Amino acid sequence: MNAPDERPAIRARGLTRRFGTLVAVDALDLVVRRGEVYGFLGPNGSGKSTTIRMLCGLLLPSAGEIEVLGHRIPQEAEALKRSVGYMTQRFALYDDLTVGENLHFVASVHDLARAAAKVRVEALLRRYALAGMRNQLAGTLSGGQRQRLALAAAVLHEPALLFLDEPTSAVDPQSRREFWDSLFELADAGTTLLVSTHYMDEAERCHRLAILDRGRLAADGNPRALMDGLPGQTFLVECAAPRAAQQALAGTPGVLATAQIGASLRVLAQDGAAEATALQRALAAAGIDARVVPTPPNLEDVFVAATQRPRHADGEAA
Repeated sequence: MNAPDERPAIRARGLTRRFGTLVAVDALDLVVRRGEVYGFLGPNGSGKSTTIRMLCGLLLPSAGEIEVLGHRIPQEAEALKRSVGYMTQRFALYDDLTVGENLHFVASVHDLARAAAKVRVEALLRRYALAGMRNQLAGTLSGGQRQRLALAAAVLHEPALLFLDEPTSAVDPQSRREFWDSLFELADAGTTLLVSTHYMDEAERCHRLAILDRGRLAADGNPRALMDGLPGQTFLVECAAPRAAQQALAGTPGVLATAQIGASLRVLAQDGAAEATALQRALAAAGIDARVVPTPPNLEDVFVAATQRPRHADGEAA
């Protein structure tokens, strides 16, 4: 019996991609362990999609080293193709083919024998609740149905590693929850998953998480550990006028960010730079009667702290 491969599913060192003078990915170091769900969290333009395309062998890096499932990329990208699946944000199958025809087409692309393809397609139609839609044109499916079809196509050849680039951006919350149940089922079966997202609740589901900002790795680790290790303090301001409180705290030293949450105001402050009493004094000076209490950090606080841009003297972000 062969011993399990202990090498990481993905290892990248100094990964860089330039488009002219634009540095889209900047000296990224990355390690993804086998069998884990690894998340990419970042704003638009942070380098998530560009990084995934380089890891897949679809885009040449400008610098750096990549090893995926033991293959050096881009040199061995062709050999890697049979071992990875890729689901893009945009539906990439054929609208004018039926659900079944799309899956059989993908099976032919992967050179599955006809008998094996039939068995595999039938299993996926049942698994992803598409059996009753096998003869329906893909272009007539709802967002959640198209998402399930795209996932079925991405895993049809049973890849060891699955890349998903913002796969839930156009579906409802219930479909997102069901989709993530499917992802964890794949992970439990041994598939490694790299998922990019801009949803905080999805990022919290990942075993480990990378926060990307302007092409750089701003933070990396278990979501819970990232929250526990937040380099800052979080407070909840309870008052009758949270919008006015937000404006009053805008220039307070040490305050990194504020966000209205319902009828309350959430405040992220630099560690040791602002305390509840200091915030309360700033609010009182603006004529606002408020209660300021510490509150546990969440992943959005981690994201804001990790991607906080330095400010010029005039207060504008650099």
